[in-house]
Amino acid sequence: MAAASVSMSGSTVTTMDFADYSLYSNLSDDQLLQLAIERSLTDAHSSGSGTDSTKTTTARNRPASSRPVAPSRPAQQQPEPPACPANPPRREQTNPDTVLSISHFTTGYGKRMVAYRRYDGSIQVIPEHEEEMDPIVKAIGEGDVGTVRLLVKTSGCNLLTANKHGWIPLHEAAYYGQAECIKILLKAQPGMVNQRTLKDQTALMLAVSRDHLACAEYLLEKGADPDIVNNDRETPLYKACEKENPAMVAMLLNHSASVNKSCIQGWTALHEAVCRNNVEICEMLVKAGAKVGKANMYGITPIFVAAQSGKVDTLRFLLKNGADINSQASDGATALYEACKNGHEEIVEFLLSQNADANKPGKTGLLPIHIAAQRGSDGKDLLTYGCTRKHVSATNIVSMLIPATSKARVRRSGISPLHLAAERNRDDVLELLIEAGFDVNAMLSEDRMKMYEDRRSTALYFSVINNNIDATTMLLEAGANPNLDTFNPLLVALRQGCVQTVTLLVEHGANVNAYIPTHPTTFPATVMFCMKYLTLLKYLMDHGCDATSCFNCVYGNNPHPPIKTRRDRVDDYDEDRQPTCVQFCEVISADNYSRWAGPVIDVLLDYVGHVKLCARLRDHLDSYPDWNCIREKAMPPRPLLQLCRLKIRQLLGIKRLKKIHKLPVAPRLIKFLNHQEREQD
Repeated sequence: MAAASVSMSGSTVTTMDFADYSLYSNLSDDQLLQLAIERSLTDAHSSGSGTDSTKTTTARNRPASSRPVAPSRPAQQQPEPPACPANPPRREQTNPDTVLSISHFTTGYGKRMVAYRRYDGSIQVIPEHEEEMDPIVKAIGEGDVGTVRLLVKTSGCNLLTANKHGWIPLHEAAYYGQAECIKILLKAQPGMVNQRTLKDQTALMLAVSRDHLACAEYLLEKGADPDIVNNDRETPLYKACEKENPAMVAMLLNHSASVNKSCIQGWTALHEAVCRNNVEICEMLVKAGAKVGKANMYGITPIFVAAQSGKVDTLRFLLKNGADINSQASDGATALYEACKNGHEEIVEFLLSQNADANKPGKTGLLPIHIAAQRGSDGKDLLTYGCTRKHVSATNIVSMLIPATSKARVRRSGISPLHLAAERNRDDVLELLIEAGFDVNAMLSEDRMKMYEDRRSTALYFSVINNNIDATTMLLEAGANPNLDTFNPLLVALRQGCVQTVTLLVEHGANVNAYIPTHPTTFPATVMFCMKYLTLLKYLMDHGCDATSCFNCVYGNNPHPPIKTRRDRVDDYDEDRQPTCVQFCEVISADNYSRWAGPVIDVLLDYVGHVKLCARLRDHLDSYPDWNCIREKAMPPRPLLQLCRLKIRQLLGIKRLKKIHKLPVAPRLIKFLNHQEREQD
């Protein structure tokens, strides 16, 4: 912490650096932080203005968020900490013209401060100038009933004079729970019982908010209106439910408090009681006429709140008192939907036992089983920060929803829970859904397919693009077709360079000659995606990939036109322009692949007969001296041994070649057909 200074009333200015902390080792962290804040800021104001520092005597016990800090009386000067010998005291003058901005804040001790930022970047903080506290307010805060009675009898004491926050002495008495003071004040001025602060808080509201039962009871007896709302449109009854004070709730209801009044967001007292799982208060409210089906501004009813927050007791109470178990919020969500979303297994089990409809979709078209499937139980939802709430497995929720969910309704939704489980890598849920008979070849609807740039449609595609080998294996073994997507999953696996996924897909019938409809080529797109992975390229060729098409160039020996670069300008796009087929020689000439041209051509030549290299391919092979042997390999005529191998492979077919090791064929012939004749036994 950099050296800084602070001024205190009647004391010299000191500075504090790292060495100062040895002088304050007996202070707590909060005290040390407070001292550091005050001393890290400049002190010139106190020396220029001559105003004594003040502190608030009663505000330290008040929550800053609910009670405005009242003006304080002058206090004794604080003793100045001893100056560190390494940092001698210094003084400086404050020039008001150098002040850039001002802000106000309250310290942890309830002391109101003003911060000035100077043009040189430094900050000066001084105590905020406070008016002297009203004597009657001070007496109320200290519980001095005798002084309050004496001041009220004094003719100069005006009980209706409010401070800058709109608080009168009655509000102070209600806030601090001074029932005797309230009696004295109301006896002198009974008409002020419902007077409000600037935040529309009555004395009754303040008493209820602070759980002062005796004060609230006396105020109600003297005519306090229990239905006056604050600026958030919250009633005293709502606050009593928030505080979970049954005695306060009963007292307000006995004084005819409106039970169905809504706050600014439409929540009623019953919403609040349900959220806090207080059945006792809920029972009192319902007996007083609370509507169990009243919705807030978002269409959320109390039963929805109970399901959302996992409150089983209040949920049972609401259903027992006629709540609609299938009521929907504004977004179409039901209580069951929300319980699945938040992973409340006990709530889901109870709702299903009460015949909750598992086939009611939200506005997005998703059913509860969709939400449960994508939530999963992969450990990411485990509790943190020492929380003791039990972690719930989505697998159990899905297993409960499966018998209650209509597969026809799932199909109409345009998306299967398999898609969501595969997308989120929820392998346990995926396995459960497959065992339950959900269609592994279900495809996304057109509208949902458009949400993805690659136009994916199957659960298998989600698993492959996530490189989830376990999920891919489960789907393929369950009968997933690897050739349904517009962009073949095999192309995704090749682009990722995942040998295991490629092997799985090919073994289960993936098209090794897959093309990309939106980007037509004269050769299989699978070749383009594995040019940097020669092992994968050879694997595809062994399983029937078309190598001959790579050498069918329309220009042949003629000069090739320059390669067109990708269009970057939007206005160059022509909707009527037909896409041009890209040739192998154009792709291999790209900067990303040109260095691989020789080895790629060398592998391809092992799977073709008589072919002619076009001018561009010859130029590539001529550009590197080490590739001369590859060009000679392509020169006709091809060896008879090579032509025989191709003919035998053609006659056997790919399916037989995959099982050739099971045929009565000599091992040398098998190696020959698989281009392994040079390998050692």
